[in-house]
Amino acid sequence: MSTPILEARGLTRVFRVGGFLNRHDLHAVDDASFAIGGSEILALVGESGSGKSTIARLLAQVYTPSAGEILFEGTPLTKLRSRADQMRYRAAVPMVFQDPFSSLNQSYPVSHGIERGLKLHRSDLDAEGRRSEAERVMEAVGMRPASEALRKYPYELSGGQRQRVGFAQALAYKPKVILADEPVSMLDISVRIGLLNLMAKLRDEDHVSLLYITHDIASARYIADRMMVMYAGHVVESGPVDEVLQSPQHPYTQLLVAAVPDPRAMPTMTAEQAAGEPPKVIDPKPGCRFADRCPLAKEVCRTTTPPLLELQPRHEVACHVAADRVGRGAESEELGRAADLVGSAA
Repeated sequence: MSTPILEARGLTRVFRVGGFLNRHDLHAVDDASFAIGGSEILALVGESGSGKSTIARLLAQVYTPSAGEILFEGTPLTKLRSRADQMRYRAAVPMVFQDPFSSLNQSYPVSHGIERGLKLHRSDLDAEGRRSEAERVMEAVGMRPASEALRKYPYELSGGQRQRVGFAQALAYKPKVILADEPVSMLDISVRIGLLNLMAKLRDEDHVSLLYITHDIASARYIADRMMVMYAGHVVESGPVDEVLQSPQHPYTQLLVAAVPDPRAMPTMTAEQAAGEPPKVIDPKPGCRFADRCPLAKEVCRTTTPPLLELQPRHEVACHVAADRVGRGAESEELGRAADLVGSAA
């Protein structure tokens, strides 16, 4: 990857829960490190409560990190002190929400939301320029004729059309990275493919990167370049999407892949092998948070939190079992090469 556009280092968010005399720490995100490059789609997958949406809100500055830092084009966000700098960042990293209906103002036509955003973030445009730009981005997301679509109210549009309007709003700011929080989860299957193709088009033609948050591994495989898997606030695996899905190393990733009805998928851990409930992340103890559900867990898994290590080129895994397996494989390979050398010398 070239210089990342957006980067997180040790990103952590802890919420205080409970009453005055019974307070606890809920670890929504713990020590997450990742980067998003130019013209790239990074898919963030995991079950509900794993911390995916919290990461998006941290990147969007809705939440303030409890620890760690976020860098935009190499500059920490903590150095963006002026309002002008903050507005430039929010224009460069906008967010598309899961529910397109609630994210649009029902009292105004579609044009109001787009042009209002342009007035805030594109001071170089006059009223006529804002109208022209609104039509351009509506055309870009497939809302044609754009002038007619801009006059409509959100309730006059279908779910897929409303979500396209959400992408048009984000695209109007000339973004570098769009944070798409499960943008297709509330849409019919027949409509999803159009939105997925739109995201791929934004990457390939407009050179916009995306953080694509989803439960759907099949859609991640369809459009993403890389995949990052989260479990209970921790990043447990990350790498090129095809490699992660074809050769999952973490038992939780294997469980996710096994749940996808794909006849081409390699046999992996079945759901019966991973019984149990997701852990509570309130005052968590050290150790792998998947250990209680993992049939491969060892004693070290319950006492020591595994670090995220690059076990293969560009493929990172946070798992003691996977690290031992790769280590044994490397050791066997070294012994084999040594035996060959001894045989040659003889």
